[in-house]
Amino acid sequence: MAEELEAVIGLEIHVQLSTETKMFCGCKLSFGDDPNIHTCPICLAHPGVLPVPNRKAVEYALLIAAALECEVAPRSIFHRKNYFYPDSPKAYQISQFDIPIAGAGRLGDVRIHRAHLEEDAAKLNHVGESGRIQGSSASLVDFNRGGTPLVEIVTEPDLKSGAQVREWGQLLRATIKQLGVSNVNMEEGSLRCDANVSVRPVGSDVLGTKTEMKNMNSFRYIERGIEAEIKRQKDLINSGGRVVQETLHFDPSTGELHSLRSKEEAHDYRYLPEPDLVAIVPDEALLRKAKDSLPELPAAKAARFEQELGLQESAALFLSTDSEWSDFFEAVNEASDAEPRTVANWVTGEFSAELRRQEDQELGDTRVTAASLAALIDLVSSKKISHGSGKTVLETMVAEGADPAAIVEEQGLEQISDSGELEKIVAGVIEANPKPAEQVRSGNEKAIGALVGAVMRETKGRAEVYESEELVTAYAKGFAKAVPKILADKKIESLARNTSAIDVVNQVLNTYTEEFNGKIDAEHKRISDARDDHLQAKADSVRNLSLAGACFGLFLLVVFLSVFIKIERNLRNLEKPRQPVA
Repeated sequence: MAEELEAVIGLEIHVQLSTETKMFCGCKLSFGDDPNIHTCPICLAHPGVLPVPNRKAVEYALLIAAALECEVAPRSIFHRKNYFYPDSPKAYQISQFDIPIAGAGRLGDVRIHRAHLEEDAAKLNHVGESGRIQGSSASLVDFNRGGTPLVEIVTEPDLKSGAQVREWGQLLRATIKQLGVSNVNMEEGSLRCDANVSVRPVGSDVLGTKTEMKNMNSFRYIERGIEAEIKRQKDLINSGGRVVQETLHFDPSTGELHSLRSKEEAHDYRYLPEPDLVAIVPDEALLRKAKDSLPELPAAKAARFEQELGLQESAALFLSTDSEWSDFFEAVNEASDAEPRTVANWVTGEFSAELRRQEDQELGDTRVTAASLAALIDLVSSKKISHGSGKTVLETMVAEGADPAAIVEEQGLEQISDSGELEKIVAGVIEANPKPAEQVRSGNEKAIGALVGAVMRETKGRAEVYESEELVTAYAKGFAKAVPKILADKKIESLARNTSAIDVVNQVLNTYTEEFNGKIDAEHKRISDARDDHLQAKADSVRNLSLAGACFGLFLLVVFLSVFIKIERNLRNLEKPRQPVA
Protein backbone atom coordinates (compact mmCIF):
# COMPACT_ATOMS: atom_id res chain seq x y z
CA MET A 1 0.00 0.00 0.00
CA ALA A 2 1.32 3.41 -0.98
CA GLU A 3 2.39 5.64 1.87
CA GLU A 4 0.32 8.78 2.34
CA LEU A 5 2.63 11.72 1.70
CA GLU A 6 2.22 15.49 1.97
CA ALA A 7 4.09 18.30 0.25
CA VAL A 8 6.18 20.90 2.04
CA ILE A 9 7.08 24.02 0.05
CA GLY A 10 9.21 27.06 0.76
CA LEU A 11 9.81 29.96 -1.61
CA GLU A 12 12.71 32.23 -2.52
CA ILE A 13 11.44 35.37 -4.24
CA HIS A 14 13.81 37.84 -5.90
CA VAL A 15 12.40 41.36 -6.25
CA GLN A 16 14.22 43.83 -8.52
CA LEU A 17 14.02 47.28 -6.95
CA SER A 18 12.96 50.21 -9.15
CA THR A 19 15.84 52.50 -8.27
CA GLU A 20 17.33 54.83 -10.86
CA THR A 21 20.81 53.34 -10.52
CA LYS A 22 22.45 50.02 -9.66
CA MET A 23 23.12 48.67 -6.17
CA PHE A 24 26.79 49.61 -5.84
CA CYS A 25 27.50 52.04 -8.69
CA GLY A 26 25.92 54.94 -10.57
CA CYS A 27 24.99 53.10 -13.77
CA LYS A 28 21.47 53.68 -15.06
CA LEU A 29 18.85 50.94 -14.77
CA SER A 30 16.68 50.55 -17.87
CA PHE A 31 14.96 47.42 -19.21
CA GLY A 32 15.17 46.59 -22.91
CA ASP A 33 18.05 48.89 -23.91
CA ASP A 34 20.87 47.82 -26.22
CA PRO A 35 23.19 45.29 -24.54
CA ASN A 36 26.16 46.42 -22.45
CA ILE A 37 25.61 50.19 -22.63
CA HIS A 38 24.93 50.70 -18.89
CA THR A 39 28.22 49.51 -17.42
CA CYS A 40 31.21 50.94 -15.58
CA PRO A 41 34.45 49.68 -13.98
CA ILE A 42 32.59 48.93 -10.71
CA CYS A 43 29.84 46.67 -12.08
CA LEU A 44 32.34 45.09 -14.50
CA ALA A 45 34.69 44.32 -11.56
CA HIS A 46 37.78 46.12 -12.76
CA PRO A 47 40.72 45.87 -10.33
CA GLY A 48 40.94 48.46 -7.57
CA VAL A 49 37.32 49.77 -7.72
CA LEU A 50 35.22 50.32 -4.59
CA PRO A 51 31.43 49.70 -4.36
CA VAL A 52 29.11 52.21 -2.61
CA PRO A 53 25.64 51.10 -1.37
CA ASN A 54 22.54 52.64 -2.95
CA ARG A 55 20.69 54.50 -0.15
CA LYS A 56 17.33 54.31 -1.97
CA ALA A 57 17.69 50.52 -2.24
CA VAL A 58 18.20 50.33 1.53
CA GLU A 59 15.08 52.47 2.08
CA TYR A 60 13.06 50.22 -0.25
CA ALA A 61 14.28 47.13 1.60
CA LEU A 62 13.16 48.64 4.92
CA LEU A 63 9.76 49.44 3.37
CA ILE A 64 9.36 45.80 2.28
CA ALA A 65 10.42 44.67 5.77
CA ALA A 66 7.73 46.89 7.32
CA ALA A 67 5.04 45.59 4.95
CA LEU A 68 5.98 41.97 5.78
CA GLU A 69 6.09 42.70 9.53
CA CYS A 70 9.75 41.65 9.64
CA GLU A 71 12.17 42.26 12.48
CA VAL A 72 14.74 44.77 11.22
CA ALA A 73 18.32 44.05 12.25
CA PRO A 74 19.99 46.90 14.14
CA ARG A 75 23.14 46.08 12.18
CA SER A 76 23.47 44.03 8.98
CA ILE A 77 26.50 43.34 6.81
CA PHE A 78 27.30 42.29 3.24
CA HIS A 79 29.12 39.12 2.21
CA ARG A 80 30.83 37.77 -0.87
CA LYS A 81 28.96 34.73 -2.24
CA ASN A 82 31.64 32.95 -4.24
CA TYR A 83 30.80 31.10 -7.44
CA PHE A 84 32.09 31.12 -11.01
CA TYR A 85 29.64 31.77 -13.83
CA PRO A 86 29.85 33.90 -16.97
CA ASP A 87 27.15 36.32 -15.71
CA SER A 88 29.24 37.26 -12.66
CA PRO A 89 32.41 39.19 -13.67
CA LYS A 90 33.69 39.38 -10.07
CA ALA A 91 33.39 35.58 -9.65
CA TYR A 92 31.30 36.40 -6.55
CA GLN A 93 28.00 38.08 -5.77
CA ILE A 94 27.68 40.78 -3.10
CA SER A 95 24.85 39.55 -0.88
CA GLN A 96 23.92 39.15 2.79
CA PHE A 97 24.42 35.90 4.65
CA ASP A 98 24.05 35.37 8.38
CA ILE A 99 23.12 38.95 9.32
CA PRO A 100 20.41 40.07 6.84
CA ILE A 101 18.66 43.42 6.97
CA ALA A 102 15.33 41.78 7.96
CA GLY A 103 14.44 38.65 9.89
CA ALA A 104 11.24 36.89 10.93
CA GLY A 105 7.97 38.28 9.55
CA ARG A 106 4.62 37.24 8.09
CA LEU A 107 2.28 37.79 5.14
CA GLY A 108 -1.10 36.18 5.55
CA ASP A 109 -0.70 32.59 6.75
CA VAL A 110 2.89 32.26 5.55
CA ARG A 111 5.86 33.08 7.78
CA ILE A 112 8.80 35.02 6.37
CA HIS A 113 12.19 33.59 7.34
CA ARG A 114 14.30 36.52 6.16
CA ALA A 115 14.66 39.30 3.59
CA HIS A 116 18.07 40.51 2.47
CA LEU A 117 19.73 42.87 -0.01
CA GLU A 118 21.96 41.73 -2.84
CA GLU A 119 22.95 42.53 -6.41
CA ASP A 120 21.57 40.81 -9.50
CA ALA A 121 23.74 38.93 -11.96
CA ALA A 122 24.10 39.86 -15.62
CA LYS A 123 21.75 38.31 -18.16
CA LEU A 124 22.71 35.35 -20.32
CA ASN A 125 21.07 35.16 -23.73
CA HIS A 126 21.32 31.66 -25.15
CA VAL A 127 21.49 31.42 -28.94
CA GLY A 128 19.12 28.76 -30.23
CA GLU A 129 15.47 28.00 -30.94
CA SER A 130 14.58 27.10 -27.34
CA GLY A 131 16.21 30.16 -25.79
CA ARG A 132 17.59 27.92 -23.06
CA ILE A 133 21.12 26.70 -22.42
CA GLN A 134 20.23 23.14 -23.41
CA GLY A 135 20.83 22.80 -27.14
CA SER A 136 22.11 26.36 -27.61
CA SER A 137 25.05 27.01 -29.89
CA ALA A 138 26.38 29.96 -27.86
CA SER A 139 25.58 32.23 -24.93
CA LEU A 140 25.85 36.03 -24.97
CA VAL A 141 26.22 38.13 -21.81
CA ASP A 142 24.38 41.44 -21.29
CA PHE A 143 25.90 43.28 -18.32
CA ASN A 144 23.19 45.95 -18.23
CA ARG A 145 21.32 43.95 -15.57
CA GLY A 146 24.45 43.13 -13.57
CA GLY A 147 24.39 45.03 -10.27
CA THR A 148 20.62 45.67 -10.19
CA PRO A 149 19.50 45.93 -6.53
CA LEU A 150 17.52 42.95 -5.30
CA VAL A 151 15.61 42.03 -2.18
CA GLU A 152 15.42 38.27 -1.74
CA ILE A 153 12.47 37.15 0.39
CA VAL A 154 12.73 33.65 1.87
CA THR A 155 9.66 32.00 3.38
CA GLU A 156 9.38 29.24 5.92
CA PRO A 157 8.19 25.88 4.48
CA ASP A 158 4.55 26.72 5.26
CA LEU A 159 2.98 26.06 1.86
CA LYS A 160 1.38 22.75 0.91
CA SER A 161 0.31 22.89 -2.75
CA GLY A 162 0.87 24.61 -6.07
CA ALA A 163 -2.52 26.34 -5.82
CA GLN A 164 -1.61 27.80 -2.41
CA VAL A 165 1.73 29.01 -3.78
CA ARG A 166 -0.04 30.71 -6.69
CA GLU A 167 -2.56 32.45 -4.42
CA TRP A 168 0.04 33.58 -1.89
CA GLY A 169 2.49 34.64 -4.60
CA GLN A 170 -0.16 36.86 -6.19
CA LEU A 171 -0.79 38.45 -2.77
CA LEU A 172 2.94 39.09 -2.31
CA ARG A 173 3.23 40.58 -5.81
CA ALA A 174 0.25 42.88 -5.17
CA THR A 175 1.76 43.94 -1.83
CA ILE A 176 5.16 44.78 -3.33
CA LYS A 177 3.54 46.63 -6.22
CA GLN A 178 1.42 48.65 -3.81
CA LEU A 179 4.61 49.78 -2.07
CA GLY A 180 5.88 51.26 -5.35
CA VAL A 181 9.36 49.74 -4.94
CA SER A 182 9.19 47.42 -7.98
CA ASN A 183 7.02 46.86 -11.04
CA VAL A 184 7.07 43.11 -10.17
CA ASN A 185 6.82 42.15 -13.85
CA MET A 186 7.59 38.44 -14.02
CA GLU A 187 7.99 38.41 -17.81
CA GLU A 188 10.72 41.05 -17.56
CA GLY A 189 12.33 39.22 -14.65
CA SER A 190 11.75 41.95 -12.06
CA LEU A 191 10.02 39.31 -9.93
CA ARG A 192 11.46 35.80 -9.94
CA CYS A 193 10.30 32.92 -7.80
CA ASP A 194 12.17 29.72 -6.93
CA ALA A 195 10.36 26.92 -5.10
CA ASN A 196 11.91 24.38 -2.73
CA VAL A 197 9.72 21.26 -2.81
CA SER A 198 9.83 18.13 -0.66
CA VAL A 199 7.40 15.48 0.52
CA ARG A 200 7.12 13.62 3.82
CA PRO A 201 4.75 11.17 5.54
CA VAL A 202 1.56 12.85 6.72
CA GLY A 203 1.96 13.84 10.37
CA SER A 204 5.78 13.78 10.32
CA ASP A 205 7.83 16.78 11.47
CA VAL A 206 10.93 15.71 9.55
CA LEU A 207 11.47 17.43 6.21
CA GLY A 208 12.20 15.28 3.18
CA THR A 209 14.95 15.84 0.62
CA LYS A 210 14.14 19.01 -1.28
CA THR A 211 14.53 19.97 -4.90
CA GLU A 212 14.70 23.53 -6.18
CA MET A 213 12.62 24.70 -9.13
CA LYS A 214 13.97 27.77 -10.91
CA ASN A 215 13.26 30.13 -13.76
CA MET A 216 9.45 30.10 -13.87
CA ASN A 217 8.05 33.39 -15.15
CA SER A 218 4.40 33.21 -14.08
CA PHE A 219 2.53 31.99 -11.02
CA ARG A 220 0.37 29.81 -13.28
CA TYR A 221 3.49 27.98 -14.47
CA ILE A 222 4.81 27.83 -10.91
CA GLU A 223 1.59 26.12 -9.80
CA ARG A 224 1.80 23.58 -12.63
CA GLY A 225 5.51 22.95 -12.06
CA ILE A 226 5.09 22.41 -8.31
CA GLU A 227 2.19 20.00 -8.79
CA ALA A 228 4.25 18.05 -11.34
CA GLU A 229 7.22 17.87 -8.95
CA ILE A 230 5.03 16.79 -6.01
CA LYS A 231 3.63 13.97 -8.13
CA ARG A 232 7.12 12.96 -9.31
CA GLN A 233 8.48 12.78 -5.76
CA LYS A 234 5.48 10.84 -4.42
CA ASP A 235 5.64 8.33 -7.28
CA LEU A 236 9.40 7.97 -6.82
CA ILE A 237 9.18 7.29 -3.07
CA ASN A 238 6.21 4.93 -3.35
CA SER A 239 8.06 2.92 -6.01
CA GLY A 240 11.07 2.47 -3.67
CA GLY A 241 13.23 5.25 -5.12
CA ARG A 242 15.03 8.12 -3.43
CA VAL A 243 14.72 11.86 -4.06
CA VAL A 244 18.04 13.50 -4.98
CA GLN A 245 18.72 17.13 -4.03
CA GLU A 246 18.97 18.99 -7.33
CA THR A 247 17.89 22.06 -9.26
CA LEU A 248 15.09 21.51 -11.78
CA HIS A 249 13.50 23.39 -14.66
CA PHE A 250 9.82 23.01 -15.55
CA ASP A 251 8.94 23.28 -19.25
CA PRO A 252 5.36 24.60 -19.43
CA SER A 253 5.05 23.71 -23.12
CA THR A 254 5.50 20.00 -22.44
CA GLY A 255 4.75 19.75 -18.72
CA GLU A 256 8.11 18.02 -18.22
CA LEU A 257 10.77 18.54 -15.54
CA HIS A 258 14.47 18.67 -16.43
CA SER A 259 17.46 18.42 -14.12
CA LEU A 260 19.85 21.38 -14.38
CA ARG A 261 22.49 20.60 -11.77
CA SER A 262 22.99 19.21 -8.30
CA LYS A 263 21.79 21.58 -5.59
CA GLU A 264 24.45 23.54 -3.74
CA GLU A 265 24.59 23.97 0.01
CA ALA A 266 25.41 27.30 1.72
CA HIS A 267 28.97 26.19 2.53
CA ASP A 268 29.64 25.58 -1.17
CA TYR A 269 29.56 29.35 -1.71
CA ARG A 270 32.35 30.07 0.82
CA TYR A 271 30.68 33.21 2.20
CA LEU A 272 33.21 35.86 3.28
CA PRO A 273 32.47 39.29 4.81
CA GLU A 274 32.68 42.02 2.15
CA PRO A 275 35.70 44.14 3.22
CA ASP A 276 34.87 47.10 0.95
CA LEU A 277 31.43 47.85 2.46
CA VAL A 278 30.44 49.15 5.87
CA ALA A 279 27.56 47.72 7.89
CA ILE A 280 23.98 48.98 7.45
CA VAL A 281 22.78 50.57 10.70
CA PRO A 282 19.33 52.13 10.17
CA ASP A 283 18.49 54.91 12.66
CA GLU A 284 15.08 55.56 14.19
CA ALA A 285 14.23 58.26 11.64
CA LEU A 286 14.81 55.83 8.76
CA LEU A 287 12.72 53.10 10.40
CA ARG A 288 9.92 55.54 11.21
CA LYS A 289 9.95 56.80 7.61
CA ALA A 290 9.48 53.25 6.34
CA LYS A 291 6.51 52.56 8.64
CA ASP A 292 4.90 55.93 7.97
CA SER A 293 5.24 55.42 4.21
CA LEU A 294 3.21 52.21 4.20
CA PRO A 295 0.04 52.52 2.09
CA GLU A 296 -3.09 50.45 2.71
CA LEU A 297 -1.90 46.96 1.74
CA PRO A 298 -3.97 44.51 -0.35
CA ALA A 299 -4.92 42.20 2.53
CA ALA A 300 -6.21 45.11 4.62
CA LYS A 301 -7.99 46.63 1.61
CA ALA A 302 -9.77 43.35 0.80
CA ALA A 303 -10.95 43.07 4.41
CA ARG A 304 -12.26 46.67 4.31
CA PHE A 305 -14.10 46.08 1.04
CA GLU A 306 -15.82 43.03 2.50
CA GLN A 307 -16.58 44.33 5.98
CA GLU A 308 -17.35 47.99 5.35
CA LEU A 309 -18.69 47.96 1.79
CA GLY A 310 -20.32 44.53 1.76
CA LEU A 311 -18.48 43.30 -1.32
CA GLN A 312 -18.32 39.61 -2.16
CA GLU A 313 -15.01 37.91 -1.40
CA SER A 314 -14.19 37.35 -5.09
CA ALA A 315 -14.80 41.01 -5.99
CA ALA A 316 -12.85 42.23 -2.95
CA LEU A 317 -9.84 40.06 -3.84
CA PHE A 318 -9.92 41.10 -7.51
CA LEU A 319 -10.00 44.79 -6.66
CA SER A 320 -7.52 44.74 -3.78
CA THR A 321 -4.77 42.92 -5.67
CA ASP A 322 -4.58 45.57 -8.38
CA SER A 323 -4.15 49.15 -7.19
CA GLU A 324 -5.25 50.60 -10.53
CA TRP A 325 -8.57 48.73 -10.41
CA SER A 326 -9.13 49.41 -6.71
CA ASP A 327 -8.52 53.15 -7.18
CA PHE A 328 -10.92 53.18 -10.13
CA PHE A 329 -13.59 51.30 -8.16
CA GLU A 330 -13.34 53.66 -5.20
CA ALA A 331 -13.59 56.68 -7.51
CA VAL A 332 -16.71 55.23 -9.18
CA ASN A 333 -18.19 54.31 -5.80
CA GLU A 334 -17.55 57.83 -4.50
CA ALA A 335 -19.32 59.37 -7.50
CA SER A 336 -22.27 56.95 -7.56
CA ASP A 337 -25.44 56.89 -5.44
CA ALA A 338 -25.78 53.13 -5.92
CA GLU A 339 -24.85 50.53 -3.32
CA PRO A 340 -21.10 49.71 -3.25
CA ARG A 341 -21.87 46.10 -4.07
CA THR A 342 -23.78 47.16 -7.18
CA VAL A 343 -20.89 49.41 -8.21
CA ALA A 344 -18.40 46.57 -7.68
CA ASN A 345 -20.52 44.21 -9.77
CA TRP A 346 -20.51 46.69 -12.67
CA VAL A 347 -16.78 47.44 -12.39
CA THR A 348 -15.60 43.83 -12.07
CA GLY A 349 -18.34 42.35 -14.25
CA GLU A 350 -19.86 44.26 -17.15
CA PHE A 351 -17.15 46.92 -17.43
CA SER A 352 -14.09 44.65 -17.23
CA ALA A 353 -15.76 42.18 -19.63
CA GLU A 354 -16.52 44.97 -22.14
CA LEU A 355 -12.89 46.15 -22.00
CA ARG A 356 -11.71 42.62 -22.82
CA ARG A 357 -14.28 42.25 -25.59
CA GLN A 358 -13.26 45.46 -27.32
CA GLU A 359 -9.72 44.74 -28.46
CA ASP A 360 -8.70 43.63 -24.97
CA GLN A 361 -8.36 47.20 -23.69
CA GLU A 362 -6.37 48.02 -20.57
CA LEU A 363 -7.97 50.06 -17.80
CA GLY A 364 -5.38 52.78 -18.20
CA ASP A 365 -6.26 53.18 -21.89
CA THR A 366 -10.05 53.33 -21.63
CA ARG A 367 -12.02 56.47 -22.50
CA VAL A 368 -14.54 55.69 -19.77
CA THR A 369 -14.02 57.86 -16.69
CA ALA A 370 -15.02 56.98 -13.15
CA ALA A 371 -17.62 59.77 -13.22
CA SER A 372 -19.21 58.58 -16.49
CA LEU A 373 -19.39 54.95 -15.34
CA ALA A 374 -20.94 56.12 -12.06
CA ALA A 375 -23.53 58.09 -14.06
CA LEU A 376 -24.40 54.98 -16.07
CA ILE A 377 -24.75 52.84 -12.94
CA ASP A 378 -27.07 55.47 -11.43
CA LEU A 379 -29.23 55.48 -14.58
CA VAL A 380 -29.70 51.73 -14.21
CA SER A 381 -30.14 51.64 -10.42
CA SER A 382 -32.71 54.46 -10.56
CA LYS A 383 -34.67 52.50 -13.21
CA LYS A 384 -34.29 55.27 -15.82
CA ILE A 385 -32.90 52.64 -18.16
CA SER A 386 -33.02 48.85 -17.99
CA HIS A 387 -30.02 46.69 -17.17
CA GLY A 388 -29.94 45.44 -20.76
CA SER A 389 -30.01 49.02 -22.08
CA GLY A 390 -27.22 49.85 -19.62
CA LYS A 391 -24.97 47.26 -21.24
CA THR A 392 -25.82 48.69 -24.66
CA VAL A 393 -24.85 52.16 -23.43
CA LEU A 394 -21.64 50.78 -21.89
CA GLU A 395 -20.62 49.27 -25.22
CA THR A 396 -20.85 52.69 -26.85
CA MET A 397 -19.06 54.37 -23.93
CA VAL A 398 -16.08 52.00 -24.17
CA ALA A 399 -15.92 52.39 -27.95
CA GLU A 400 -16.38 56.17 -28.13
CA GLY A 401 -16.08 57.59 -24.61
CA ALA A 402 -19.46 59.33 -24.91
CA ASP A 403 -21.68 60.59 -22.07
CA PRO A 404 -24.20 57.92 -20.97
CA ALA A 405 -27.15 60.32 -20.76
CA ALA A 406 -26.46 61.54 -24.29
CA ILE A 407 -26.31 57.94 -25.57
CA VAL A 408 -29.62 57.12 -23.88
CA GLU A 409 -31.31 60.14 -25.49
CA GLU A 410 -29.75 59.57 -28.90
CA GLN A 411 -30.69 55.87 -29.05
CA GLY A 412 -34.07 56.26 -27.35
CA LEU A 413 -33.23 53.84 -24.54
CA GLU A 414 -35.04 55.51 -21.66
CA GLN A 415 -37.03 52.96 -19.74
CA ILE A 416 -40.79 52.76 -20.03
CA SER A 417 -42.00 54.25 -16.77
CA ASP A 418 -45.72 54.20 -17.53
CA SER A 419 -46.96 51.01 -15.86
CA GLY A 420 -50.14 51.18 -17.93
CA GLU A 421 -48.17 51.16 -21.16
CA LEU A 422 -46.03 48.29 -19.94
CA GLU A 423 -49.08 46.32 -18.88
CA LYS A 424 -50.59 46.77 -22.35
CA ILE A 425 -47.36 45.51 -23.95
CA VAL A 426 -47.18 42.47 -21.66
CA ALA A 427 -50.89 41.73 -22.19
CA GLY A 428 -50.43 42.00 -25.94
CA VAL A 429 -47.42 39.65 -25.84
CA ILE A 430 -49.38 37.09 -23.80
CA GLU A 431 -52.33 37.32 -26.19
CA ALA A 432 -50.05 36.93 -29.20
CA ASN A 433 -48.29 33.92 -27.67
CA PRO A 434 -51.10 31.78 -26.20
CA LYS A 435 -49.15 28.51 -26.16
CA PRO A 436 -46.17 29.57 -23.95
CA ALA A 437 -48.55 31.69 -21.82
CA GLU A 438 -50.69 28.63 -21.12
CA GLN A 439 -47.55 26.58 -20.36
CA VAL A 440 -46.46 29.18 -17.78
CA ARG A 441 -49.93 29.16 -16.20
CA SER A 442 -49.66 25.36 -15.96
CA GLY A 443 -46.45 25.63 -13.97
CA ASN A 444 -43.82 25.30 -16.72
CA GLU A 445 -41.48 28.13 -15.65
CA LYS A 446 -39.02 27.48 -18.51
CA ALA A 447 -41.66 28.45 -21.06
CA ILE A 448 -41.46 32.05 -19.83
CA GLY A 449 -38.35 32.56 -21.95
CA ALA A 450 -40.45 32.99 -25.08
CA LEU A 451 -42.56 35.67 -23.37
CA VAL A 452 -39.48 37.42 -21.99
CA GLY A 453 -37.92 37.59 -25.44
CA ALA A 454 -41.14 38.92 -26.96
CA VAL A 455 -41.45 41.65 -24.31
CA MET A 456 -37.82 42.61 -24.87
CA ARG A 457 -38.35 42.86 -28.62
CA GLU A 458 -41.55 44.84 -28.19
CA THR A 459 -39.98 47.31 -25.75
CA LYS A 460 -36.57 47.29 -27.49
CA GLY A 461 -34.94 46.62 -24.13
CA ARG A 462 -36.52 49.69 -22.52
CA ALA A 463 -38.28 47.74 -19.77
CA GLU A 464 -37.03 45.46 -17.03
CA VAL A 465 -38.93 42.34 -17.94
CA TYR A 466 -38.97 40.98 -14.41
CA GLU A 467 -41.63 43.59 -13.66
CA SER A 468 -44.09 41.36 -15.46
CA GLU A 469 -46.28 39.15 -13.30
CA GLU A 470 -44.85 35.96 -14.72
CA LEU A 471 -41.24 36.87 -13.88
CA VAL A 472 -42.19 38.05 -10.42
CA THR A 473 -43.76 34.63 -9.88
CA ALA A 474 -40.66 32.90 -11.19
CA TYR A 475 -38.47 35.03 -8.92
CA ALA A 476 -40.56 34.18 -5.86
CA LYS A 477 -40.59 30.44 -6.60
CA GLY A 478 -36.87 30.37 -7.26
CA PHE A 479 -36.16 32.41 -4.13
CA ALA A 480 -38.11 29.99 -1.96
CA LYS A 481 -35.99 27.12 -3.30
CA ALA A 482 -32.69 29.00 -3.02
CA VAL A 483 -33.00 30.34 0.55
CA PRO A 484 -32.07 27.09 2.37
CA LYS A 485 -28.97 26.68 0.17
CA ILE A 486 -27.87 30.30 0.64
CA LEU A 487 -28.40 30.17 4.41
CA ALA A 488 -26.12 27.13 4.57
CA ASP A 489 -23.27 29.13 3.02
CA LYS A 490 -20.37 29.65 5.45
CA LYS A 491 -20.14 33.35 4.54
CA ILE A 492 -23.79 33.82 5.56
CA GLU A 493 -23.16 31.87 8.78
CA SER A 494 -20.25 34.14 9.59
CA LEU A 495 -22.36 37.21 8.79
CA ALA A 496 -25.13 35.98 11.07
CA ARG A 497 -22.71 35.69 13.98
CA ASN A 498 -21.28 39.16 13.52
CA THR A 499 -24.09 41.42 12.34
CA SER A 500 -27.80 42.16 12.57
CA ALA A 501 -30.64 40.09 11.20
CA ILE A 502 -31.57 42.71 8.60
CA ASP A 503 -28.03 42.55 7.18
CA VAL A 504 -28.34 38.80 6.80
CA VAL A 505 -31.67 39.21 5.00
CA ASN A 506 -30.18 41.82 2.69
CA GLN A 507 -27.22 39.56 1.96
CA VAL A 508 -29.52 36.65 1.10
CA LEU A 509 -31.70 38.84 -1.11
CA ASN A 510 -28.70 40.35 -2.90
CA THR A 511 -27.11 36.95 -3.45
CA TYR A 512 -30.22 35.43 -5.01
CA THR A 513 -31.12 38.56 -6.99
CA GLU A 514 -27.69 38.57 -8.62
CA GLU A 515 -28.08 34.89 -9.54
CA PHE A 516 -31.60 35.50 -10.89
CA ASN A 517 -30.52 38.51 -12.95
CA GLY A 518 -27.68 36.42 -14.31
CA LYS A 519 -30.18 33.79 -15.46
CA ILE A 520 -32.31 36.48 -17.09
CA ASP A 521 -29.27 37.89 -18.88
CA ALA A 522 -28.34 34.40 -20.04
CA GLU A 523 -31.89 33.87 -21.33
CA HIS A 524 -31.78 37.21 -23.11
CA LYS A 525 -28.53 36.21 -24.76
CA ARG A 526 -29.95 32.82 -25.73
CA ILE A 527 -32.99 34.44 -27.30
CA SER A 528 -30.88 37.07 -29.01
CA ASP A 529 -28.47 34.44 -30.33
CA ALA A 530 -31.38 32.28 -31.49
CA ARG A 531 -32.93 35.26 -33.23
CA ASP A 532 -29.63 36.12 -34.87
CA ASP A 533 -29.21 32.50 -35.97
CA HIS A 534 -32.75 32.49 -37.35
CA LEU A 535 -32.19 35.72 -39.25
CA GLN A 536 -28.90 34.42 -40.57
CA ALA A 537 -30.58 31.20 -41.67
CA LYS A 538 -33.28 33.21 -43.43
CA ALA A 539 -30.66 35.34 -45.10
CA ASP A 540 -28.78 32.23 -46.20
CA SER A 541 -32.00 30.72 -47.54
CA VAL A 542 -32.84 33.87 -49.46
CA ARG A 543 -29.32 34.01 -50.83
CA ASN A 544 -29.43 30.34 -51.85
CA LEU A 545 -32.83 30.79 -53.45
CA SER A 546 -31.58 33.84 -55.30
CA LEU A 547 -28.58 31.92 -56.53
CA ALA A 548 -30.74 28.99 -57.56
CA GLY A 549 -33.13 31.34 -59.30
CA ALA A 550 -30.29 33.00 -61.15
CA CYS A 551 -28.92 29.64 -62.20
CA PHE A 552 -32.35 28.46 -63.34
CA GLY A 553 -32.88 31.73 -65.23
CA LEU A 554 -29.55 31.29 -66.95
CA PHE A 555 -30.49 27.72 -67.80
CA LEU A 556 -33.77 28.85 -69.31
CA LEU A 557 -31.97 31.55 -71.26
CA VAL A 558 -29.57 29.00 -72.73
CA VAL A 559 -32.43 26.70 -73.59
CA PHE A 560 -34.38 29.52 -75.21
CA LEU A 561 -31.34 30.63 -77.20
CA SER A 562 -30.68 27.10 -78.35
CA VAL A 563 -34.27 26.64 -79.44
CA PHE A 564 -34.30 30.04 -81.11
CA ILE A 565 -31.13 29.24 -83.08
CA LYS A 566 -32.56 25.94 -84.26
CA ILE A 567 -35.78 27.61 -85.38
CA GLU A 568 -33.81 30.29 -87.23
CA ARG A 569 -31.70 27.65 -89.01
CA ASN A 570 -34.80 25.73 -90.09
CA LEU A 571 -36.43 28.86 -91.40
CA ARG A 572 -33.31 29.68 -93.44
CA ASN A 573 -33.29 26.21 -94.90
CA LEU A 574 -36.89 26.61 -95.95
CA GLU A 575 -36.13 29.93 -97.65
CA LYS A 576 -33.35 28.44 -99.84
CA PRO A 577 -34.44 27.62 -103.48
CA ARG A 578 -34.71 23.90 -104.15
CA GLN A 579 -32.55 22.31 -106.85
CA PRO A 580 -34.45 20.38 -109.56
CA VAL A 581 -34.19 16.68 -109.35
CA ALA A 582 -32.27 15.13 -112.27
